Amino acid sequence: MTEIWHNPRCSKSRQTLALLHESGVAPEVRLYLQDAPSEAEIRTVLAALDLPAVDLMRSGDALFRDLGLRKDLDDDALVAAMAAHPALIERPVVIHGGKAAIGRPPEAVLALF
Repeated sequence: MTEIWHNPRCSKSRQTLALLHESGVAPEVRLYLQDAPSEAEIRTVLAALDLPAVDLMRSGDALFRDLGLRKDLDDDALVAAMAAHPALIERPVVIHGGKAAIGRPPEAVLALF
């Protein structure tokens, strides 16, 4: 199964979804802002990405600053913040075959297939 954490208002997310469809991939679309991933799901994706939590976050976003978050916080605090405020999660994220990729640029997700 292939899943995309998608935000239809985001051009990169729309481009990534279109690219998947053009490549013959029909992912399960998760509107993660409405169906927020749990801390456990975020940890699973971080392991699949092989990245620290801060690299999955929109750290330049006003919400990041407004919540008093910092890039040097530990992963537990950052994962909890993403679960509570899914708008902090960088988008889109594509999960396939136990691996994951962030669609920035959209073509980055093609390495999963």
